Amino acid sequence: MTVEHRPLRADARRNREALVAAAREVFRAKGVDAPLDEIARRAEVAIGTLYNRFPTRADLVEAAFLPTLQEAEAVLEEALACEDPWAGFVLFVERSVLMQVSDRGFTEVCSRTFDPASGLEKAKQANASRMLRIVSRAQDAGVLRPDFRLVDFAVVFAAASAAQDWRHGLALVLDGLR
Repeated sequence: MTVEHRPLRADARRNREALVAAAREVFRAKGVDAPLDEIARRAEVAIGTLYNRFPTRADLVEAAFLPTLQEAEAVLEEALACEDPWAGFVLFVERSVLMQVSDRGFTEVCSRTFDPASGLEKAKQANASRMLRIVSRAQDAGVLRPDFRLVDFAVVFAAASAAQDWRHGLALVLDGLR
């Protein structure tokens, strides 16, 4: 991630914020491999400004999605706070599917591996630990199939989001998991 040692000038800060906002919009619609020149154009800055602020695509992806992974962390914590382990599992899955069906870039960030030292990968690993606790709680309570594994979330998310009515698709998947 880009390390900035001194506070940014007001115009540089505005440019950075515009780039991150534009990246979120473009990545949401087109995925994280979307053209960077489209992001610069949408932010109304030169491509050189983009590369000055974010030397690599990974730097921009991290700036765009680290807040989203922090939102996912909050969902996981809310799910873990549910007294009923099944309700916590369902809350996490429903909110995660909603985040993924509305944001192609987030789906791609969740399914890719990044540099282990990156903030993205650290956040993903911390969230995976919380996901494991959600699964373990539900399995220990006897409300989730005992053979469900973390990697099975990919199948759950793909199946639910593939349906025209993702809520109906998710309900079918959850019925099969209980």
